[in-house]
Amino acid sequence: MSTSVSNQRDKRKLDYAFRSGLAGGLAGCVAKTAVAPLDRVKILFQASNPDFQKYAGSWTGAFRAGLAIYREAGVRGLLQGHSATLLRIFPYAAIKFMAYDQWRSLLIPRKEYETYQRRFAAGALAGMTSVVFTYPLELIRVRMAFHSRISEQSSTSARPSFLRAMSQIYHEGPVSLATPPSPSKCLFQRLPIFKFYRGFTVTMVGMIPYAGTSFLTWDILRFYFYPNDDDKSKRPGAMANLAFGAISGAVSQTASYPFEVVRRRMQVGGITRPDRWLGWGETVRSIYAAGGVRGFYVGLSIGYLKIIPMNGISFAVWQGCKWFMGIE
Repeated sequence: MSTSVSNQRDKRKLDYAFRSGLAGGLAGCVAKTAVAPLDRVKILFQASNPDFQKYAGSWTGAFRAGLAIYREAGVRGLLQGHSATLLRIFPYAAIKFMAYDQWRSLLIPRKEYETYQRRFAAGALAGMTSVVFTYPLELIRVRMAFHSRISEQSSTSARPSFLRAMSQIYHEGPVSLATPPSPSKCLFQRLPIFKFYRGFTVTMVGMIPYAGTSFLTWDILRFYFYPNDDDKSKRPGAMANLAFGAISGAVSQTASYPFEVVRRRMQVGGITRPDRWLGWGETVRSIYAAGGVRGFYVGLSIGYLKIIPMNGISFAVWQGCKWFMGIE
């Protein structure tokens, strides 16, 4: 039996999947913690929080926005929503990296199956698999990060904890019963669980270019510079994995960013329009009306500042943990 076939079978074992998932979950937590303040600022920009629109559109704006948050709420303000991030990112990253190993093993059982299309498909399917299982946690995280000084002056003035944000989403509803309910209003009233899936469809579609290009780029770079011809082939070190992950993050961010902006707007739709589901078309039109084509790239500069180190750290820690656990 060839070594490649044996390795593919090993990857399908439960023990390998568990260790790969654990390595991925740890990698996600380390990477997200490293860029948590940038993530908070990016969400505020993307969702057009009125407190922070004056800072959007420049590289220095991200720094000034972060400084404003720090002056207002200290380090805790920069990490607002990070508890929900960690609760989400561990299962999200664990499932994503574990699913990638499994999908890649299934789609590329032997070396002759190594094609760009199959590499892209393995990454896209891994990203979509992780979203299916963790999306409600992502929505709660975004709501916590979106909260700022202006919302503190409203009737719901308390800083949102994880449970409070979850309760607010669940109890969102129409502010007036004067108008007949729309189909989406009726859906929310009958099945409140759907309130935790605002923006789910655009997230799934956006995950295809994001995760697909991320894993594809990383895979191409890794096997170009470090061909895996046999068990004696040289493996990439920590710095190489860090660099490959950073480059793949920049490529994937560019390919999928407009989807991310639309997704953020739909996710905070429960705050702006709590009575109904904001659709794709309405959200896209509102973004274009407010800022034209540039509106779909609001916060892209800070997106690069965040995703490049985050993706690099994530891939490097994932590979390092796999090596430590004896599965790489």
